[in-house]
Amino acid sequence: MEYTIVKVIQAMLAPGLMISACGLLILGMNNKYSIVVNRIRLLNDEKRQIHHLKNKIDEDFKRESLIKVQINRLNERVVMVRNAVFAYSIAVACFIVSSLFIGMNICTQSEKIEATSLTFFLIGMLTVLVGVIFGAKEALRGYKIVRIEIEEVDNIN
Repeated sequence: MEYTIVKVIQAMLAPGLMISACGLLILGMNNKYSIVVNRIRLLNDEKRQIHHLKNKIDEDFKRESLIKVQINRLNERVVMVRNAVFAYSIAVACFIVSSLFIGMNICTQSEKIEATSLTFFLIGMLTVLVGVIFGAKEALRGYKIVRIEIEEVDNIN
């Protein structure tokens, strides 16, 4: 089979679509990660302020316990976001390796290289799925934390 540089490049860039998609997913998850970490810091700061008050009132004790619950749940979210980002990063690496093996296969026409390329591509797709699952779990946990805030405000009124 005859090949040209253009065909080699086209074949190698086929996984590039998945690399771009994972890049966007990583960007979105990193944004969520920053927001969750910032929220944890704000809650910890509020907790320290409440703790340093000498004459605590009942509302302060209630708020402090709610802060503890939220921090624990936010910590769970951070783990989910980290896992999603890690999965997407592994997927990008797999797509890059797959792309390299596609290029090598065009030049060598080796069945082993072709199978290796397909294997890395499929592993990449599976890790994208893992990342999506972690992202969905994180979104559900995020909703639960928002419900805590809403219920607290509802109890004030």
